[in-house]
Amino acid sequence: MATDLNEVLGGLRAAAEPTRLRLLVLCAQSELTVSELTQILGQSQPRVSRHLKLLCDAGLLDRFREGTWVFYRLAQRGGGAELAGRLLGLLPPGDPVLALDLERLDGVKRARSEAAAAYFRDNAAEWDRIRSLHIDDGEVERVLAERLAGRSIDDFLDIGTGTGRLLELFAPTAKHAVGIDLSREMLSVARANLERAGLRHVSVRQADLYQLPLPGASFDVVTMHQVLHYLEDPAAAVAEAARVVRPGGVLIIVDFAPHEREELRERHAHRRLGFRESEVAGWCSDAGLGRVSATLLAGRTLTVAIWSAERPAEKSARAPRRASESVR
Repeated sequence: MATDLNEVLGGLRAAAEPTRLRLLVLCAQSELTVSELTQILGQSQPRVSRHLKLLCDAGLLDRFREGTWVFYRLAQRGGGAELAGRLLGLLPPGDPVLALDLERLDGVKRARSEAAAAYFRDNAAEWDRIRSLHIDDGEVERVLAERLAGRSIDDFLDIGTGTGRLLELFAPTAKHAVGIDLSREMLSVARANLERAGLRHVSVRQADLYQLPLPGASFDVVTMHQVLHYLEDPAAAVAEAARVVRPGGVLIIVDFAPHEREELRERHAHRRLGFRESEVAGWCSDAGLGRVSATLLAGRTLTVAIWSAERPAEKSARAPRRASESVR
């Protein structure tokens, strides 16, 4: 809720302009860049940027950078988010100006989806070649679902989210969810998939997994799916992932058990040819996680290992739940 009268008045002043109300409507539907918003509204980029700045300063929109791009979306937490939601509820659903904006937004989303599909199509052959060596992804997802069954999830984080598959599967059970990846191309794929799935409470961000732009102890569930074998320092990545796990929360790692497929290193940039159970368990223990368990799923030539490690629960109050708000 808003902290004081000035915050409410500031939000109302920021929103009390036709273009800014249109921007709120659009950013409630999708994460959008300035150029996309300019295309939809038919206004100059400097003018749209000024409007966006006012809305962000008032806490009605969230702003976050992804390389040289900047995305905007409706604020997810705080008094500004609540005020923005109430203002949107007052707008007439049949307004012709808003209807045209949303129609143009659909065109932007279609263009995104087509670009993402083209990228995925161009690279899918290599990924399918690797998948053919190990167990079906559906079996891995079944085990993950069993690990998370019955767990209360306020905040969910997927590190190295790729196409956003785990977010699609498990974010519906969470109040807020974030996916992190370093590849802008993969984030485009993930963003298109999540929009198609209608998961508006989920966001994806470009970030370095060794230095997550997130406060400590801020997520109930953290996943790393087929990420570690690409890394120079997987132990450091596990430690950083563990840092953001709340007391009582869990880190789940999916990767390969040790193997001898050297071509994966040569052709697909795998740094490590799998990991021993004791190796990953040791990294989790060093990072302050306990109750480490592992499940091995044997495939044709590769075995997939699923590790889960919990941070011991504490009797003191949990950390403030502002994980999604801090990723901007």
